[in-house]
Amino acid sequence: MFKSAALLLPLLRAVSCAQPEALEPIAAPLRELPWAQLNFLHTTDVHGWWGGHLQEASFSADWGDYVSFAKHLREKADAEGVDVLVVDTGDRVEGNAIYDSSKPRGKFTYEIAKEQHIDLISSGNHELYKADTAEGEYYHTVRDFQGSYLASNLDIYDPKTGYLEPLAPRYKKFTTKNQGIRILAFGFIFDFTGNANNTVVTRVEDTVNQDWFKEALKDKDLDLIVVFGHVDIRSPEYALLFSTIRAAHEDLPIQFFGGHSHIRDYKIFDDKSVALESGRYMETLGFMSIDGLRTGGLDNRAASPQKQDITFSRRYIDNNLFSLRHHSGKDKDSFPTAHGMNVSKAIGEARDSLGLTKKYGCAPHDLWISRCPYPHKESILSWIEEQVLPNSIAESPRLKSGGKALIIQNTGAIRFDIFKGAFTKDTKFLVSPFTSPLRLIKDVPYKAASQVIKLLNHGGPIVLEMMEANAFLQPPEVTAARFRPSLLSSSRPVGADGGRSQRPMLAEEPQLVPGYTTQDDAGSDGDDTVHSRIDFYNVPNCIQAAAGFDPAKKDEEPQIVDLMYNEFIQKWILMALQYVGQKYTSDDTEVYAQGKSFTDIMTDWVSEHWAHEGECPK
Repeated sequence: MFKSAALLLPLLRAVSCAQPEALEPIAAPLRELPWAQLNFLHTTDVHGWWGGHLQEASFSADWGDYVSFAKHLREKADAEGVDVLVVDTGDRVEGNAIYDSSKPRGKFTYEIAKEQHIDLISSGNHELYKADTAEGEYYHTVRDFQGSYLASNLDIYDPKTGYLEPLAPRYKKFTTKNQGIRILAFGFIFDFTGNANNTVVTRVEDTVNQDWFKEALKDKDLDLIVVFGHVDIRSPEYALLFSTIRAAHEDLPIQFFGGHSHIRDYKIFDDKSVALESGRYMETLGFMSIDGLRTGGLDNRAASPQKQDITFSRRYIDNNLFSLRHHSGKDKDSFPTAHGMNVSKAIGEARDSLGLTKKYGCAPHDLWISRCPYPHKESILSWIEEQVLPNSIAESPRLKSGGKALIIQNTGAIRFDIFKGAFTKDTKFLVSPFTSPLRLIKDVPYKAASQVIKLLNHGGPIVLEMMEANAFLQPPEVTAARFRPSLLSSSRPVGADGGRSQRPMLAEEPQLVPGYTTQDDAGSDGDDTVHSRIDFYNVPNCIQAAAGFDPAKKDEEPQIVDLMYNEFIQKWILMALQYVGQKYTSDDTEVYAQGKSFTDIMTDWVSEHWAHEGECPK
């Protein structure tokens, strides 16, 4: 049970959100924010969800509401003489139609993102997949957040000069406004290898041996080191950074902020160092606080040699107006700021100009990535495997003339669930935002082609090579479990915290809203909102569909098939074929249907099979 002072169950009914299409937030028991000497607001893996979640009441606040919330918290900090710093750790692009359907991509994103005051900001891997996206980051985000953007192990070839240079400064030292806390900050990305060739990511193990990093760590006039970036907080990269920094500063507090895994998580390194990861898709606003910091740097520590008693606290805030108003001490009328409302208005105008409410059909029921087992009638993966791909590929000329095909899709290409109701232009990019086309290899011996899916899914040399290359084909929140083996087995559900079998909190309380029930290194009291449990389940790296034949019927087994796949996984497809004795190269592959993406294949299927006149049934 919780201490009575830690929970609130307001009786007020929620009111409308900034985006008019969004659901109203629902009143729920809340835990207070643990304010302290130094406080942080943290976002990561926003992936363009500037408008919030229009179909989920728990996450229905938008970026404009976040702008207002941060302003209120800064004002509260100023009034109390403490500090608030705002942090974002990358992957702001790809995953939402505001970014993915705009021309050029990012047309609205850069303008919306820069309206938030962010003190520490870094790149994610999605900012680097394509050369033009990396240039957009360089020309827009780095310059919009000059003085806040750090790139400790990331370089770019300047588009004008051709010279390789840091994307942004490697580190910075600064002093906080109210408490005078002296902070040294670094901004990292994990050892990413899938970046476009106009950027260079230096491995963390090499970065820590560079002269600039060693020189930065020589600074003893510090009160705190902050390491933030697009890195899983339980990764080898952060483990190495912790040990390296701790060797240079044995007593100095170190605060880590991570990302990339799309989960809520908190790791305790030692009694003076912790790490926070704050979810995905604007579902979560991470709140982190530190008390007991000595200020004044080296001189003050020398004058007060007694043991430093540091207290770290965290809270995962559900991003809705009910939570945000309560935590900022505001109500319906006093919460919105002029700035925040203008940002919300700009988001709405961007959505309108992109036609994101255009309807392709009506989903007859919810389809989940991992909230139900796979295979299952409510699994989005089963739907793709059993209906979308077979039906769509069967219409291709080669299949119509008697050909057969196996189609492999990595599950990480599916980014979000489908909710019962309207399937819109917005939905299509939420579910699958990527532009990679399908490719195919013609006339592959079936006995070899049918083994590829096993090699991609069931361990062995291919999966080991994927792990070595940090190339994971599952959704990020599922692959995050690789650093949490004691918390996940194939027979246990994956928790909403990314790898844990969830436990309900206040199970005796009726009518709790289903949602995150996070278990982390500090326990089970991190979520600001008390929820009933949702079970999440493991999914494979890849799924496979058959078109033109039924693999279960041995008498129909073909001699040869076209092997089709998402272009993103071509390297692993070719490698798997080589392991089964078939030597193909990229020259043996070709694009399917003039480069049609899976996103468009799925949307065409919806238009044909889920078409519905008028309003969708609720």
